[in-house]
Amino acid sequence: MKHTPLSAVHEKMGARMVEFAGFAMPVQYTGIIEEHTAVRTKAGLFDLFHMGEFWLTGPDALKNVQKVVTQDAEALSDRQIAYTPMCRPDGSIVDDLLVYRWNAEKFLLVVNASNMKKDFDWIKSQLSGTYEFEDHSDRTGLIAIQGPNAQEILQKLTRQNLKAIKYYWFTTGKVNGVEMIISRTGYTGEDGFELYFPAEKSEMMWQALLEAGKDHGLVPVGLGARDTLRLEARLMLYGNDISDQTTPIEANLDWTVKFAKGPFNGSEVLKKQKEAGTTKTLVGFEMGKGPAPRHGYAIFSQGKNVGEVTSGTMSPTLQKNIGLGYVPPTLKAIDSTFEVEIRGKMYPAKVIPTPFYTRKKDK
Repeated sequence: MKHTPLSAVHEKMGARMVEFAGFAMPVQYTGIIEEHTAVRTKAGLFDLFHMGEFWLTGPDALKNVQKVVTQDAEALSDRQIAYTPMCRPDGSIVDDLLVYRWNAEKFLLVVNASNMKKDFDWIKSQLSGTYEFEDHSDRTGLIAIQGPNAQEILQKLTRQNLKAIKYYWFTTGKVNGVEMIISRTGYTGEDGFELYFPAEKSEMMWQALLEAGKDHGLVPVGLGARDTLRLEARLMLYGNDISDQTTPIEANLDWTVKFAKGPFNGSEVLKKQKEAGTTKTLVGFEMGKGPAPRHGYAIFSQGKNVGEVTSGTMSPTLQKNIGLGYVPPTLKAIDSTFEVEIRGKMYPAKVIPTPFYTRKKDK
């Protein structure tokens, strides 16, 4: 099992450690609900060293990015970021990732920890022309600070004007004396930043951020609350909500699929799905009191097994059971009902709009 540069720090802070994507990672410190609530109301700090960072550079970098992702990287401005699926020719999703555009000849691709080797090998197999493709994951530290107080805390450590960074844009500059990428992104549904810097600076940066945030309610947050936060915001988890067995159209990620840019991996299949419809679609639902839905639970309609829950939890913010699941298109309308089988019993569920939670924007 691999360790992040912060593994020893997490253990000293009393975190319960688990294996995740081959890494020893903190699942919780004081408790999932406490950590979740801190991010929604104050601020939380996340160790994301396990994520993958690939650099694609050279004269044909843009052409290659355009082929492997569904988003339009040519339409991005320099220093803008896009969330995007990456598909095979059959439309199935290899992974979902972030594309950071420096310019037409320089891109950073941030991929999921569990898919790192698969993604690198897949992308490499698709590249052509003049380019360089490098994996910098082991040398890149990544810490996220998320929540309503995130900007105020981070601003203490940098001269960069954080307010000027728009959502899904990035800049470079020094934080606590360390040169890094500062991006206004996250996986929680809250405002916040993700910081990329040399891995050997991880412990120093972690402690500096905790110190800067000690009077602003900043707490370290584990994987448990990271999952409940992202589900409330209807952010996809690869391996659950999207996978090798799903397409962006089935997952209601149509907004990430830019057909106008020209052919790309999966474009023909996805275009047919967009026009003709799909046999399954991802919906958000709520349930009444009782056990929470979980990944893999069966969905029934009129006595027939028609789908499967992909993610589910008791929402700490909304105080109700929520979930995502694939159902036939006939059940996708808001207020449609079905049942979820939990330990041999059927529990009613109702389709509701997503995201389940949306933060209140700054006035």
